[in-house]
Amino acid sequence: MEDSLPPASDTPNTRVECVKPSTAVSESSSIHSDRFLSVPREFSELDLHTVNGAFNPSDYFEDQNEAIVNNFLEAAQPDTRNGLYFSDGKRKVDYVLAYHYRKRSPPLSTPGALGLAVISNGSYGNPDEKKDTQAVHSSQDVVVDVTPQDAVEEEKMRSREEFEKNLMEAGLEMEKDKENKIQGIGFVRLHAPWLVLSREAEFLKIKVPTKKVYEVKEEGGVMATLNSAWDTITKPLQPKVPHLQSNTKTKYISHSFSREKLHLYNISEKETFFDNATRSRIVYEILKRTSCIRTCQSTGITTLIANGVYDSAFPLHDGTFENTEEKNERQILHQEWARYGAFYKYQPVDLIRKYFGEKIGLYFAWLGVYTQLLIPASLVGIIVFFYGCATVDTDIPSLEMCNEDKNFTMCPLCDGPCDYWHLSTACSTARASHLFDNPATVFFSVFMSLWAAMFLEHWKRRQMRLSYRWDLTGLEEEEENWQKEHPRPKYETKLLQKRQKKRRSKRKNKSEANTPERDQVGKEKLTWKDRMPGYIINFTSILFMFGVTFSAVFGVIVYRIITSAIIAMSPDPQTKANVRVTVTATAVIINLVVILILDEIYGAVATWLTEIEIPKTEKDFEERLILKAFLLKFMNSYAPIFYVAFFKGRFVGRPGDYVYIFNHYRMEECAPGGCLMELCIQLSIIMLGKQLIQNNLFEIGIPKLKKLYRKLRDKGTAPEETDDNQRLSRQWDLDYNLEPFTGLTPEYMEMIIQFGFVSLFVASFPLAPLFALLNNIIEIRLDAKKFVTELRRPDAVRAKDIGIWYNILSGMGKFSVIINAFVISFTSDFIPRLVYQYMYSETGTMHGFIDHTLSYFNVSHFKPGNAPTLSQYDKEVTVCRYKDYREPPWSPNAYDFSKQYWSVLAARLAFVILFQNLVMFLSELVDWMIPDIPKDISEQIKKEKTLLVDVFLKEEKEKLQLIQSLFLKDQTAQQKAGGVPRRHRAASFSQFSREQRCQHTDV
Repeated sequence: MEDSLPPASDTPNTRVECVKPSTAVSESSSIHSDRFLSVPREFSELDLHTVNGAFNPSDYFEDQNEAIVNNFLEAAQPDTRNGLYFSDGKRKVDYVLAYHYRKRSPPLSTPGALGLAVISNGSYGNPDEKKDTQAVHSSQDVVVDVTPQDAVEEEKMRSREEFEKNLMEAGLEMEKDKENKIQGIGFVRLHAPWLVLSREAEFLKIKVPTKKVYEVKEEGGVMATLNSAWDTITKPLQPKVPHLQSNTKTKYISHSFSREKLHLYNISEKETFFDNATRSRIVYEILKRTSCIRTCQSTGITTLIANGVYDSAFPLHDGTFENTEEKNERQILHQEWARYGAFYKYQPVDLIRKYFGEKIGLYFAWLGVYTQLLIPASLVGIIVFFYGCATVDTDIPSLEMCNEDKNFTMCPLCDGPCDYWHLSTACSTARASHLFDNPATVFFSVFMSLWAAMFLEHWKRRQMRLSYRWDLTGLEEEEENWQKEHPRPKYETKLLQKRQKKRRSKRKNKSEANTPERDQVGKEKLTWKDRMPGYIINFTSILFMFGVTFSAVFGVIVYRIITSAIIAMSPDPQTKANVRVTVTATAVIINLVVILILDEIYGAVATWLTEIEIPKTEKDFEERLILKAFLLKFMNSYAPIFYVAFFKGRFVGRPGDYVYIFNHYRMEECAPGGCLMELCIQLSIIMLGKQLIQNNLFEIGIPKLKKLYRKLRDKGTAPEETDDNQRLSRQWDLDYNLEPFTGLTPEYMEMIIQFGFVSLFVASFPLAPLFALLNNIIEIRLDAKKFVTELRRPDAVRAKDIGIWYNILSGMGKFSVIINAFVISFTSDFIPRLVYQYMYSETGTMHGFIDHTLSYFNVSHFKPGNAPTLSQYDKEVTVCRYKDYREPPWSPNAYDFSKQYWSVLAARLAFVILFQNLVMFLSELVDWMIPDIPKDISEQIKKEKTLLVDVFLKEEKEKLQLIQSLFLKDQTAQQKAGGVPRRHRAASFSQFSREQRCQHTDV
C-alpha cells in the first residue's frame, strides 16, 4: 500500500509513522490493513522508551500494541450480549454511526456483470475477485453486494466508504454488520485504541488526575461545626452513589494529558483510564474534522448527516437502565435521580457530569440551585399572603367600600343598556384585592429584587466550586477555540456554492482562465454582503412576529369589550353581576391557548431565521437562536400581562367623553378595587397553565407520540429479509430507537420564562415562587427521566459556565426592579393611599379614602344615547361617581384633572425613582460583599498550582541527576579503559540524533 497523508492532524509539520495494527481483531472487524497515524511533531519526542536518552519509535509502538493485546487477553471477559463491545467482547464501542441502505441483487440475465462490492475494511473490489479476497481474510471479512438503485444511493455509499477509510487512517477501529436485507439500517461501530486516545487527549488538552494527592483544607471553628451538623441532618437526602461516598478530604492534582509524562498520571489500566464520556468525546472530535473531499466535498460528520449520507451519530448508553445484578452508571442515575420517588433527594451532579458531560451537568446544577433558593422566596410569599388574609377584616378602604350606608352610586359601565349601580356590590372584589394589594407587597417586591441578586451571586460561587471540582478552572482558550473552529454544514454548503459561482465567473473571463484556482481554495469566506438578505429577512420577520403578538392581544381585548357589552344587555341580574368574572376567566384562557400555540410557532421561526443568517459555528448558531427565541417568547408570554398592568383603564376617558373603539364599544375599565386583582388572575392562570401544559404534558406526551409515529412508520415500511438470521437487538439498536438529543435551549428557555413570572410581576402574585417551586420539583425528575430513559446519550461537551443564559438572567433581574416599581406605583393603590393619609386625611387615617378617590359627574351632561335607557334610579340620581381625580361639575374647570391627580402622579414617579435606586444600590452592595470565588477555593487553586510546579521541578531534577550520574559513570569507565573521551562520542551521537529528528514530512 502506498503511503498517504492522513487528515488526522492539522499541524503544518508532521512526521508520518506507519504503524502495524493489533492482531486482536474481531471476526467481522474491518481492520486488516496497515493504519497510518500522523503524529504531530511536538508530540513525537516521547519519554516512554529511551536508551541513554535516545527515543526508539518502533519499540514504542510495538510495545504499545503488545500492551493493548495483553490487556485484552488478561482483562475479564465482558458480556458481549449487552452490545457495548465489538464481537470479540474486548474492545469498547465508543461511537456509533447509523445509516439507511438500499441494495438489490444483480440481474439474472447478466451473471458475469461487474458490480460494486464493498469489503468490511473499506477497500473496493470486484465480485470476480471474491474468492481471492475470502482466501486472504478467511471468515473475518464479509463481502456484500450493494448494487445501488439510483445515483443518489451510489453517491452516498461512496461517501461513506471514503469517510470510513479516512477514519481508519486516523487510527479508529470499526466494525460493521452484514447487510442481510434489501433495505434497512446499518450501523458502523467505532473504537478508539490507546494510541488514538492518548494522541487526541494531548491535542485537546484534556485534564486527567496525576498521582500527586493533597489534603483539601477544611474550615474550622463554628462553620465546621455547622457544616457537620448540616451533613448529619441531610444525610437521608443524599443519593446513594458509590463514588460520592468516597473520601472527600483528599484530591488528586490534575494536569493536561501529555504522552511524555505518562508516569506522572494515575493509570491503573489503559482501557479504563479515560471514562466512556471522554472516549466518546475524543471520537466525536475526530469525526468532526475528518474530511470526505473526493466524493462529497465536505468535512465532518455533521455535514454528512445533513446531506443524508448518515442518518445519525451517537455514543452508547452504559447498558439498560432497568435493575440488574451489576449496576452501571445509567442504572444508578435512574434509581437515585430519574424517578419521581427520589424527589426529596439531592441531585448527584458529579455523576451527571461524568455521564453526560460538563454542559449538561451545569444545567442540572443551576436548576438545583434555582429550585433550592425558591424555598425561602416561597416562605416569604406565603407569609405575605397570610398577612393579607389576616388584615382584610381591618382594612378601612375595604370596609368603606362594603358599607351599604355610604351608598356610592356609580356611573354606568356601558352606554344604553347598563344602569347605575352601587359600589357596595363590588365588596367581594375589594376584599380579594387586599389579599395581594397591601403594605407587605412593597416589602416582598424589595425582597424578591434582592433575592434575584442573591441567586445570581450564589450561582456564581456554586459554579466556581463545580469548576474547581471538575477541573474546569484552567479550561484553556485554545480548547474553546478548537471547538469553535468546526464550520456548520449550512455554512460549508453556502461557501461551496460561492466558490463554484466564483469559478464559473473566472472561466468566462479569458484573462483569468490560466490562473491557478487552487491558490484561492480556503481563502473565501462569507461576508456581510452574503448574509445581508438573511439579516433583512430577520429584521422584517421579527417585526412581523411582534405585530402578530400585539394583534393577538388586541383581539382578546376586543373579545372582552364585546362580551362585556353583550352580557350587560342580558335581562338576568345574576348574569350581569358576574360579568367581570366571566369575561376575565374566559379571556385569560383564550390568552393561554394563543400563547401556547404561538410559542411553538415562534420556536420554529427562530430556528429558521437563525439558519438563513448562516452562522459559521455551532456556538454562534446557538447564541443567535437563543436571543431570537427568547425575544419572541418573552413578548408572547408577557404581552397580555403588560397590557393589564400598565395600559388597561389608563385610556378610558370619563363619563360624557369616553374613548371608543370601532366607534361603538367603550375601552374597558379596571374593577373598583383596581387592576391588581385582575393582574393576579392573569399572571396565575398563564403561569400555571404554561407549567402544567407546556412544561409537563408536552414534554411527556410529544416524545411518546414521536416514538409511536416512528414505530408505526418503521413497521409500515419494514424491509424484506434476505437472510433467515436476524440480528439480535443490541445496545446500538435500542439507542437508535430513542429520541435524538436536540440541545438544552428548550430546557433553559422554559425556566427563564418562569423566572420572569417569579421576578417581574411578583408584586401582584406573592404565591408565584411557591408554584414555581412545586413545578421545579417535578421538572427536575421529568428532565432527568427524559435524559436517562428517553433520549440518546448526548455528546459530552465541556463548558465552564452556562454561557449566554447568565447574561439573560442578569438582565431580567435588573429589569424586574423597574417593572415591580411601576406595578406598585401605578397598578396598585399603595401610593394613592400614602398620599391621602399624609396629605389630605383630616384624622391621619384611611377613613374617607374611597370618597376621596371618586369624582362626580352630572347625569344631565350625558351625550344622547349614552345615558341608561331603562333605569330604576332615573328619577333619584342626579350625580353619579366614577374613579378618577377630576374637578366636580360645579367647578369652573369642570372635569379637568384636579390637584390631587398631579400630587399622586408626582408621588408615583418619585417612588419609582426611589425604589429603583434603592434596590439597585442594595443589589450592587450584595454583589460587592459576596466574592465570586469562595476564599477556600481560591486558596486551594493556588496550592494546587504550587504543588503541580513542585512535581514538575522534582521530575526535572531527578532526570538531571540521572543524566549526570550516567555521564560521570561512562566518563570514568572510558578514562580507565584509556579510550576516546565519551563526550566527543556523545556529541557526535547528539548531532546524529538531531539530524535524524529534523527529517520530517511537510504536510
